[in-house]
Amino acid sequence: MKNKLAKLWISSLALGWLFDFLFWDKGFGINFAAFFTACLIVGLYFLLSDGIRPRRAALWLIPLFGFFAAVTFIRAETLTVFLAVVFSLFTLTLFAVAYRGKNWTRYSFADYVVKYAKALLGMAVSPITASVQARKSADKEPSAKVNAMPFLRGLLIAIPILLIFTSLLSDADLIFSQKLNNLLNIFNVEKLPEYIFRLFYILVLGYFLTGTILRAATQPADEKLIGEEKPLLPPFLGFTESSIVLGGVVALFAAFVLIQFRYFFGGETNIHLDGFTYAQYARRGFGELNTTAFLALLLLLALSSITKRENESQRKTFSALGVALVGLLLVMLYSAYRRLVLYEAAYGFSQLRTYAHVFLIWIGLLLIATIALEILRKERFFAFAALVAAVGFSATLPILNVDAFIVRQNIQRAASFSADDFDSPYFVELSDDSIPPLVAALQDSSLSTSIRQQVGASLACVRYRRESGDESAWQAFHLSRHRANAALQSVASQLDAFEISETYPTKAVAADGAEFYCSPYYYDAR
Repeated sequence: MKNKLAKLWISSLALGWLFDFLFWDKGFGINFAAFFTACLIVGLYFLLSDGIRPRRAALWLIPLFGFFAAVTFIRAETLTVFLAVVFSLFTLTLFAVAYRGKNWTRYSFADYVVKYAKALLGMAVSPITASVQARKSADKEPSAKVNAMPFLRGLLIAIPILLIFTSLLSDADLIFSQKLNNLLNIFNVEKLPEYIFRLFYILVLGYFLTGTILRAATQPADEKLIGEEKPLLPPFLGFTESSIVLGGVVALFAAFVLIQFRYFFGGETNIHLDGFTYAQYARRGFGELNTTAFLALLLLLALSSITKRENESQRKTFSALGVALVGLLLVMLYSAYRRLVLYEAAYGFSQLRTYAHVFLIWIGLLLIATIALEILRKERFFAFAALVAAVGFSATLPILNVDAFIVRQNIQRAASFSADDFDSPYFVELSDDSIPPLVAALQDSSLSTSIRQQVGASLACVRYRRESGDESAWQAFHLSRHRANAALQSVASQLDAFEISETYPTKAVAADGAEFYCSPYYYDAR
């Protein structure tokens, strides 16, 4: 790599300039995926051309990066995009960290912390050390001296001649003069602080990109994992003490499940027997059950790490208690899931309820994986299992298309039951992902007039409140925004029938005089 260091510096600075070109004064769109894909391509070019090939395990991270990078300009829902950005950066940096290693699937949480800290340090130090080594190598090798004076004399002679001819040509042609003035305006002295700031972050970004590639090239192929040969924290708690703690928690959870069993699965009938409403039943305890599951999982992992198990009988007993604990936790999580389903049946879907819905499924799978790893004595893979669950949750949201899912489910619910409590103003708060299914509902003749009128009012409010975005800059192209603009344009004549009352609170007024709020905060939200 040292023989290509100059080319690497030039390429990294070019990537820094590319970042400025893609992002400066541009909206968020395809530019994120374009920039980091370019970084991946440049990094792979230098590493592969130097004969440094990635391990097969690391290659699995590339399609993951591609998926999440694509999500950033395909979906617009806030949490979906945020997680896509996070995991795009995470998978790309993990690819650099684990490029030559073969054990990243066996990393513990401590390994992630240490290796990422070393990677950051290496990114900061590697360019300096590589430049120093290259300079020492160059000093040892004889090289022909380059005389720069002829170039300087040539520039001094050429500059005044060029200025004279430029002045004459400007007077001869007005269009040339205008283009020249536009070019000179770029170097406006008033923008000097902006140019200095942009040059600064281009240099900093180029420096760290160079460090990232050098770090991936120089990391050892035979990496050692923390706690693999010797536990980071040797077991110190006796089996008896651990069994009492774990057994007591299992007994408590079993009593809770036994007492609450009819409420877990009885649904609406048992709720009304005790005088609770849907909202009271669904809300009460949902957060507490999830917190209990999280803390119990941490307890099981902690005890598994610090408990002495001196014979096979003790190992089987501990695993049995762990299986019992996880089994009870799954029942309690199913209770939380049932509460959420009842809430959704009563009041429809929202973003938070949809997140919780998906999260409960993945946390349940993580619990099952945890106890399987305990039984198989593969506890080291828990960090990988947690990463799979996190990636699975983050990937499910864009596949589900959260805002479009909410629109379809709530409209279907209103069509199946009653449109009287149809929370259509909530649609105004959703992202551009919700607009195509809303337009499809507006054009669906099978829906009642009342539902279509409420959907039309929501779309009229959306069109009034949203900004279509700058479609002229390709760097800011966003597929969700593009599809939303096209969908709104296709029903423009129908939306024109609604008059927007700008007096606070904003309302959409239909042709028959019906008024619809443009904000869910004035609706009887539950």
